[in-house]
Amino acid sequence: MPLFSVAARSWLSGKIDLAPNTLAAYEHFVSKLINEFGRRLICDISEQDIADLQRARVREGKSARTVNFEINTLRQILKKHGLWNALIGHVTHMRERKDVGKAIATEDEQKLIEAAKRSRSPALLPLFVLSLDSGLRANEIRVLRHWDLALRWRDGAIESGILTVPKSKTEAGTGRTVPLAKRSCRFLTLWLSRFPSAKPDSYVFLRYSAGLAGNAKRALFHNVDLSRPIGAWKKAWKIACESAGVRYRWHDCRHTFITRLAENPNVSEETIRALAGHVSKRMLERYSHIRLAAKEAAIADLERPASTLTTPELTRSADVLDHSPGALTVARRDR
Repeated sequence: MPLFSVAARSWLSGKIDLAPNTLAAYEHFVSKLINEFGRRLICDISEQDIADLQRARVREGKSARTVNFEINTLRQILKKHGLWNALIGHVTHMRERKDVGKAIATEDEQKLIEAAKRSRSPALLPLFVLSLDSGLRANEIRVLRHWDLALRWRDGAIESGILTVPKSKTEAGTGRTVPLAKRSCRFLTLWLSRFPSAKPDSYVFLRYSAGLAGNAKRALFHNVDLSRPIGAWKKAWKIACESAGVRYRWHDCRHTFITRLAENPNVSEETIRALAGHVSKRMLERYSHIRLAAKEAAIADLERPASTLTTPELTRSADVLDHSPGALTVARRDR
């Protein structure tokens, strides 16, 4: 039996047909597992070792989904050497959250905008606003180039525009178009004006290094590379959330966008899919409850006590019922 470090690297070398993000995740977890078990023989890893690892990750603040992904990586490595079957029934996966994220409250959104203004990362504010207003995933917004933006400029400012998603995790998401909100136009004007030498193939959110300057510790960036996309901004986002006194995932920006669309009864599910790309069945089930609440509120408004209606309103209501004897039945069935 080989050392775990040898077995893990051998298993990872066979993963050649995976999406880049999936491969990067496996590389990350293999590195973590090697730090834990690297000098031990692979056959010496027991269910107690796995349980201890799970508890350690929980103490580190890792989510159940992250812990399960790491254990699943370990399972595949052990399975390759015929060692997992003996552990079946002895390893318990952690219970994951079944919700699909949450929308950012309006008051928290303003707190996060103020925190993003103070961030050492100058890109965080335009990234946050554009994500809220377009529903783009983090990897979709990272790969945006100038040629993906159809902008209408007027007097040195973006008046309106449409972005096209060049690459998405789903076929439905790739190539979709999203009109830019007025707020996004304002923040993009300030951001893009920093880079007058940008070309059509330049990245909208480019690679740079961030730092602080002067006694006032003013945020600045340097080593700008228009030909490479921005890296991860998880640390900047975490600091902004802590500064704002709130706790949200970055992906909650997308949930906020879709929730606000769903709260508008005039926006169809087809329009939501067209703007957001793929929307899971679980997400739609959640948003269908939002739509039901809006419908019930509308019906409740129609069912106000007669004493609150004026005489002209009573007359119109009577006329409607006289000419539509089935109207009340239909309304109850819709409800």
